[in-house]
Amino acid sequence: MRAPEGRESRPHAAQFWSGIQVALPIAVGYIPIAIAFGVMARQVELSLWDTALMSMLVYAGASQFMAVNMLATGAGGLEIILATLVINLRHVVMVLSLMNLLKGVRPAWKGALSLGVTDESFAVATLSGRNHPVFLAGIMVSAYLAWVVGTLLGGMLHQFIPPDIGNSMSIALYAMFISLLIPEMRRERKVVMIAGTAMLINALGTELLGLASGWSIIMATLAASALFAGKGEKA
Repeated sequence: MRAPEGRESRPHAAQFWSGIQVALPIAVGYIPIAIAFGVMARQVELSLWDTALMSMLVYAGASQFMAVNMLATGAGGLEIILATLVINLRHVVMVLSLMNLLKGVRPAWKGALSLGVTDESFAVATLSGRNHPVFLAGIMVSAYLAWVVGTLLGGMLHQFIPPDIGNSMSIALYAMFISLLIPEMRRERKVVMIAGTAMLINALGTELLGLASGWSIIMATLAASALFAGKGEKA
């Protein structure tokens, strides 16, 4: 990671706009996924308001897709809440890491930025090497608005999109993860080793140990990071 830039190097408006520009790939990737979520949510008879409110308040793609699938199978509210909690525990690790980047930043900024952390916004924020809170806010706001707007579009257009097409649109989630990871893998060999090790540990955790996906992801992230901590090696 590059050394963080000074937090006062540019005016706040420029920092915010820079954050929006950096987050454009996330926003572009979020919109089709959010549209797919909006379509799926309406197909299980959630209202447009409930669908939009889930994206506004939950703001966690994998958990929202899972919740909609569980609703479709008749799962109860408590089951959905507990399952969402488990799969989102990985965000604790990401937020703690982001807070380490924001040393010296006011607690109010830290609290606000922590609400916008997703897998993609966290990756872009940390890999940018910049710790200006307004720059990071630009990333978070851009990604959040794209997710909410995409959800609304999907919710309004669900009657015109066949279910099979709506379901297939969720593959964009995996494409976005890959697009974020590949550039870093090409620049630094350690990223390749960490990603490969994490995937192997995650597979072992779910297939052999029977761990829930959320716990398996957390275990894989922590274990792979610990194994390669301080072992940087450029490709």
